Amino acid sequence: MKQLFFLFALFTFGFTQAQTVSSPSGKIALTFALTAAGQPTYEVNYKTKTVVMKSNLGIKLKDKTALNADFEIQTSKNNTFNESWKPVLGEQASIVNHYNELVVGLVQKGTNIKVNLVFRAFDEGVAFRYDFPKQKELNYFIIADEETQFNLNENNKVFWLPGDFDSNEYEYNETKFSEIDNSKINMNNGIGVKSIPGKYTVQTPLMMKSPSGVYLNIFEAAVVNYPVMHLKADVTNYKLKSELVPNAIGDKAYLQTPCVSPWRTIMISDDARDIVSSKMILNLNEPSKIDDTSWIKPMKYVGIWWEMHVGNSTWDYAGSQNATTDFGTKLASSGRHGATTENTKRYIDFAAKHGFDGVLVEGWNEGWEDWSGNWKEEVFDFVTPYPDFDIAAISAYAKAKNVKMIMHHETSGSVSNYERRLDRAFENMVKYNYPAVKTGYVGKIIPRGEMHDGQMMVNHFAHVVNRAADYKLMVNSHESSHPTGLGRTYPNYVAAEAARGTEFNAWSVGNPPMHETILPFTRQLGGPMDYTPGIFEIKMSHYDKNKKEQVHTTLAKQLALYVTMYSPIQMAADLPENYEKYPDAFQFIKDVALDWDESIYLEAEPGDYLTVARKAKGKQSWFLGAITDENARQTEIKLDFLAKGKKYKATIYEDAKDADWKKNPIAYRIRTVEVTANSKIKLNLAPGGGTAICFEPTN
Repeated sequence: MKQLFFLFALFTFGFTQAQTVSSPSGKIALTFALTAAGQPTYEVNYKTKTVVMKSNLGIKLKDKTALNADFEIQTSKNNTFNESWKPVLGEQASIVNHYNELVVGLVQKGTNIKVNLVFRAFDEGVAFRYDFPKQKELNYFIIADEETQFNLNENNKVFWLPGDFDSNEYEYNETKFSEIDNSKINMNNGIGVKSIPGKYTVQTPLMMKSPSGVYLNIFEAAVVNYPVMHLKADVTNYKLKSELVPNAIGDKAYLQTPCVSPWRTIMISDDARDIVSSKMILNLNEPSKIDDTSWIKPMKYVGIWWEMHVGNSTWDYAGSQNATTDFGTKLASSGRHGATTENTKRYIDFAAKHGFDGVLVEGWNEGWEDWSGNWKEEVFDFVTPYPDFDIAAISAYAKAKNVKMIMHHETSGSVSNYERRLDRAFENMVKYNYPAVKTGYVGKIIPRGEMHDGQMMVNHFAHVVNRAADYKLMVNSHESSHPTGLGRTYPNYVAAEAARGTEFNAWSVGNPPMHETILPFTRQLGGPMDYTPGIFEIKMSHYDKNKKEQVHTTLAKQLALYVTMYSPIQMAADLPENYEKYPDAFQFIKDVALDWDESIYLEAEPGDYLTVARKAKGKQSWFLGAITDENARQTEIKLDFLAKGKKYKATIYEDAKDADWKKNPIAYRIRTVEVTANSKIKLNLAPGGGTAICFEPTN
C-alpha cells in the first residue's frame, strides 16, 4: 500500500528565512538557512537538544565558481511520503518508508547556476543530497571537493576505522572523538594495500554515542556514479567534513546534469536499537529495477576456502601459496591444491547430506601462482580451470545431488581485465549452472592509480551487479567499496564483504571480541555482509601446534552470528570434518533460516552486546542470537515476540559455565525447554561468547 501527499509553497527570490522539516514523530528536526553571504547551512535537533550544530553545505567545481556561497532561495517545497514495500530478501517481509521532505531550490546570483537541496526527515534520522537540474549554465562538470560539514557539540565516544581509500578491513577503534588518530594504529594487521590520506580521516558509517546518551551515525546512501565519502575530523572542535576519494589524476567525480549526489545520512536516537534496526539507507535507494526476481534465492553454502586460510591446501595448482611463481612456467601439481575434482565432490556430498544449497570453490581456475602484488594487467581469464578441476563433471555431479555451485572470480584488482572478460565469465557460469558468483578485488586497482572507493570503482561494482542481472546471476562481492543500499535497486546483489571478515583470524592478529558487536551498527546498515561464520575449531594450533592465531569467540558465539549478522547468503565456513566432530552444535547451522518475516532487536549497545530475534519467512519458527564482547554477560529475555497461545520447544545452544573465548572456546552445552510468549529465558554469555536459540512450535 502506498500513500503520497504533496504540499507546495512557492517563494520569491531573496527569501532567506530559515526553514525546518521535522520527522513524522516530531522528535527530529532539520533546519535549513542561508547565511548573509548566501552560504547554505543546516542544523539538526533531537527532542530538545541540538545534535548537529550549524554546518555548511557546498560543492567545489574544477575550473568553475564554487557552489558554496552567493545563493538565494528560488523555490521551497514540502512533501510527505508514506509507503510500504516488500524486499525480495530481507530482515522483514515489509518495510515502511515514511518521511517528510523539504526541497529548496537555490540559484547562485553570480553564475545563475541552480542547485536543489533535498532534505528528508525520518523517525530514525535525516538525509540530504545535492540535486543538479538540467540547465544551460551547468552541463558537464567536475567535482573538485565536497564541503559538507557535520559539526558536533560533544566529545562523543566513536567507533571508527581509518579513512583508507583502498581498504575497509581494519579493526574498529573505540575512543573519544578527540582521540581519533590514524598514526596510532597498528599497521601489522594483515591488510595488503593501504591508502590512508592523513591522521584524522575516518570512514563512514561512523557510529557515535554522546556523553548524554544520544546515538549518532553518519553514513551515506545510494552512492551511484560518485566516489565514497570518508570524513576528515577536526578532533579539537568535534567537526567532520566530507572527504571524497579522488581518481588517478586527483579529480573526485565527473558528472553531467541532470544528476544527484548520494544521500548524506545522520541517524539519531537515545535507543541503540533504533539505529541497528533502521532501514533508512535502503529506503533512500530506488526500488528494484529487476522485474522478475523469482531466481533470486537465499543460499546456505559450504566451500573450499577455509582450508587454504589455515594452510591445509593451496589456491594454486603448483602449491607455492605465495603468488610469486614465474608466469608462464610449466606447472606441475604439488598435491596440495584444494580445488580438485575429488575434493569438490567431497564438499558436494557433504552439502547434499546436510541440506545445504551450494558449494563455493576458490582456486579452481588458472593464474593463482602469480596473481597478486605485481600490479599485472592480465592474470585470470575466469573460464580456464586447472587440469585437476573438471568443471563439466563437477557441474553434472552437483546437479545430480541437487546442489548449486558458487563461482569465484578473483580479479587481483585488475578491473580492466575483468570487464573485458565479464560476459564470457558469466556465460561460462550459465553454461555450468552456477547461479551465484563471489567476486574478489585483492590488490592495487588497474587502471593504475584508481582506488577501491573512487568513482570508477563504484561504477564498476554497480556494472557487475547490473550485468549479472541480465544473466540472472547473484553477486557476493569481496574487497569492494561499502554497500549503501544498492541491494534494494538490484536485489541480486545479495551480499558483500567490505569489512574485516572471519579469515583474518586464521593468519593475523584477528578480530577482537567486540568486532561483531559493532558491525551491525556500521557496515551492515548498507546491506548484508558475507562474514563467513561457523568456525568450530577455534584455535589454529589445531592445524599447526606452533600457531598462536585463533578466532576470538566461543563456539556458541559462532552459532549466534548466523542470527545477529544478517545475510541471505551464509557460509558454514569450517571444514566438513570439523562439523562432523560436533554434530549436535552443527544442527543449529543446518536449521537456522536465511530469510525473515520479522526481526526484533531486543538488546543493543555498540561495542558491547547485541540480541536479535527473527521469525523465519513463511514459517512459525523463530531464531534468537545473542553476542557479547570480551566481557561475560548475564541477561534475561522476554519471549513476548512469540505467537500468543502457542507452545514452543526452545533448543538453546549456549556457552558452558567454564567457556571463555581465549581459554576454553569450544565449551558449550545444548538444552531444551518448553516456552510460551509469557516465558522468560536467562542467558549467560561467556567472555567473547554468545547464545543461539531455535524456537519451534509444538501445537
